[in-house]
Amino acid sequence: MWRLWLIFDPRRTLVALAMFLFVLALLIHFILLSTDRFNWIEGPTIVPAAVAAPVAAAPAAAPAMAPAN
Repeated sequence: MWRLWLIFDPRRTLVALAMFLFVLALLIHFILLSTDRFNWIEGPTIVPAAVAAPVAAAPAAAPAMAPAN
C-alpha cells in the first residue's frame, strides 16, 4: 500500500476525494429536495380538495337486527 502513495501525491489525492464526496453529497441532497416526500424545506405539496379525485361515499350501515325472543 505504501508504494501506491509513491505514485500519487497524498495531498492532491485527498483533496480530490474530499471534493468528489462534497459534490456527491450536494447531488444527493438536491435530488431529495426535488421529490415531494423528502422536501424538508417547503414540505409536501397539498392538492386542493376541488382538484382531488372525489371520494366515494361510504355505504349506509345495515339496520341492527332486533334480538329474537
